[in-house]
Amino acid sequence: MASQDEVEELGMEADGQKLQMSCGDDGDNNSNAPQAASEQPEADASVSNGGDSEAADKELVEVKIIWNKNKYDLKLPLDSTGACLKQKIHSLTGLPPAMQKVMFKGLVPEDKTLQEMKVTNGAKIMVVGSTINDVLAVNTPKETVQQEVKEEETKKEPLCRQKQHRKVLDKGKPEDVMPSIKGSPERLPTTPISGMYNKSGGKVRLTFKLEQDQLWIGTKERTEKIPMGSIKNVVSEPIEDHDDYHMMAFQLGPTEASYYWVYWVPAQYVDAIKDTVLGKWQYF
Repeated sequence: MASQDEVEELGMEADGQKLQMSCGDDGDNNSNAPQAASEQPEADASVSNGGDSEAADKELVEVKIIWNKNKYDLKLPLDSTGACLKQKIHSLTGLPPAMQKVMFKGLVPEDKTLQEMKVTNGAKIMVVGSTINDVLAVNTPKETVQQEVKEEETKKEPLCRQKQHRKVLDKGKPEDVMPSIKGSPERLPTTPISGMYNKSGGKVRLTFKLEQDQLWIGTKERTEKIPMGSIKNVVSEPIEDHDDYHMMAFQLGPTEASYYWVYWVPAQYVDAIKDTVLGKWQYF
């Protein structure tokens, strides 16, 4: 009859075998896993693949990924999140998730599922972004330009006191200006940001076309459609005595002469505008 110590030792060996089989099911490259699997009857093989059966039962959706003039067909579960979608795009294109700007009816949130975003079969998902090599190729020159602009700005008097801007600001707040909220940043509205002045004192509105990666600057005369990737920098400053509104400029060329000025931008949208135009993708 076995002693108590022998019984405990046999029990520990049995528990160790169960643990090895569990790690094997999770796909770990454990050197002991094949040996444990080989000792099981063939009937147990189907049990270890239960996860695959569960995945097969999930409802799938077929989408078309469009990036850099290339199209990719992708099939994945409806309960996949935006973060999972970015990983799949990475495997298709080699584009790192952090470099991706994924759009389906606006920017795709990483924490929502495809089902919550109402993604259906045949949906087209736009991807904007460049590989790390592309970023490195233009990173340093653009950083240098932005740093020089910032240094130059610090040497000057406040923008809102400069004569060229006073001509517009002295007209006062536009009658149809949008309401402002100081100290409470918000996401971009789904409608254009309107009720503002440009440098000539004319009415201007900003429309962010995320699907096309464009900023539309509209006036009474025309609408300029500007690729966000071509905008070198965005600067802003609170308007004196009206710090719940900002004056803002989009740098469309290499020098300050290319600044397009917009006045009376509601403060709650300033950060969202900068993040959308520049953000993670400012070097693309």
